Amino acid sequence: MAHWSFENDVNNLLRLEGHTRGPAMRWQRKAAEANSCNNSINTSACCSPMKTSNKSFNSSTVKTPSKTPLKTPRTTSKTPGKTPGKTKTPSKTPSGDRFIPSRSTSNFDVGHFKVMNEKKDADDEVLSPTKLEQQKAMAGNLNGGILDSKILSYKSKPPQAPEGYQNNLRVLYSQNKTPGSCRKTIRHIPQLPERILDAPEILDDYYLNLIDWSCNNHLAVSLGGNVYLWNATNGEIQQLLQMENQEDYVASVSWINEGNYLAVGTSNGEVQLWDIAQSKRLRNMTGHAARVGALSWNSFIVSSGSRSGNIHHHDVRVAEHHIATLVGHTQEICGLKWSPDGKYLASGGNDNLLNIWNTTVSNERSSPLHTFTQHQAAVKAVAWCPWQSSILASGGGTADRHIRFWNVNTGTCLNSVDTKSQVCSILWSKEYKELVSAHGFANNQLIIWKYPTMTKVTELTGHTSRVLHMAMSPDGSTVVSAAADETLRLWKCFAVDPQRKKEKTLASSKNSTNKLMRQSIR
Repeated sequence: MAHWSFENDVNNLLRLEGHTRGPAMRWQRKAAEANSCNNSINTSACCSPMKTSNKSFNSSTVKTPSKTPLKTPRTTSKTPGKTPGKTKTPSKTPSGDRFIPSRSTSNFDVGHFKVMNEKKDADDEVLSPTKLEQQKAMAGNLNGGILDSKILSYKSKPPQAPEGYQNNLRVLYSQNKTPGSCRKTIRHIPQLPERILDAPEILDDYYLNLIDWSCNNHLAVSLGGNVYLWNATNGEIQQLLQMENQEDYVASVSWINEGNYLAVGTSNGEVQLWDIAQSKRLRNMTGHAARVGALSWNSFIVSSGSRSGNIHHHDVRVAEHHIATLVGHTQEICGLKWSPDGKYLASGGNDNLLNIWNTTVSNERSSPLHTFTQHQAAVKAVAWCPWQSSILASGGGTADRHIRFWNVNTGTCLNSVDTKSQVCSILWSKEYKELVSAHGFANNQLIIWKYPTMTKVTELTGHTSRVLHMAMSPDGSTVVSAAADETLRLWKCFAVDPQRKKEKTLASSKNSTNKLMRQSIR
């Protein structure tokens, strides 16, 4: 105990050598008082007179205000919150014993500079890849998962700001064209037929052509040995003819381009010409040894294809109507179509051949310009492109199921598409770059294709048997399909857009006005 008192005395004496800065702080005095109390307790417990003297020495030393503080803390700007040796701070303190440092002696700028430098040093530390990934994942979660997403994006870089702009972010950019997302890319095609007509006793024969639509909006339909005319404008039905023998039937019908005459091919090898206005047969042209299942007009010449494989040209203006015979097939002709410009005739037969004939018409037997042998079944569906006269589409039967496109100028196959079912008929749209195909086994549907990509636009279903024939209305908006289920269905699948129709009408009226002006000037 004497040794501990001696060290205390030495320390107190050494502190007196320091620079005095006023009286000791309150908490220092409180600590000294606590130490003196402890010393007095220890002194009373010991009987040695030396301890008593030490106690009086210590108490006198602590109570007497020293000229130097015992030990100042590192920061003197704030009074410590807790007093050493006491659990609670007295609620009341004597006035004048609390030390308040001067704010002028504290340099806040230096302290702020040091704090910011320490933070910067911590941010500049090189993090490990694992910590970087953790920070990125945490930032993504806090931002709702849109860390790497873009609010605005451009397909191409925006133009540079003009000279004089100090802040490029304030430059506004605009686009006059309608964005692709706002454009109407898909038109509406009704999936149900506009009208359904009964066609009793229609023949279920793949090689015949039993319907055709005239430019005067009359639909000719062959039902067994009868031919009926349906006026699509007012819905009236008229029976045009009836075969005399019950065994005979009508195998094909075809309208002249002007729409006032109808050619009829019969099962006994005849080609009849009928005047619609008078409901009268004008002439009966013979020459075929078998039924006439295909007909096609080229101005005043009607071409007929028979079961014998021959094609005859008939000039309806002269008494000697037969002017030429085309021999290129060994089996029945089931597809026959003249090109829109009248330069080529396409013929498809049951011998799987597709022949292209030119316009050279003579009494001598001629040979085809091109013979295509790629089809693996009968070629009934033949159709010429309305906006490109040298392009021909053809479809094969059950064993082939393909639609093929040909360039008759070069004699090459442009494309081939597997339709997965029998192709019975093909029609090109007049308003869109599309075509529609009618199918038999096994799906019995109509398919609209986008040309030239040949992607499916839509499928029209409803027939319960194979769709054998198709025809198009004069305005090109409606397609009629005839099937072996003895029904006719009218599909409004190529309706013209009202805005496009208005522009077309204005263009036609402008052309007619210019034509009248030229005539008046002359």
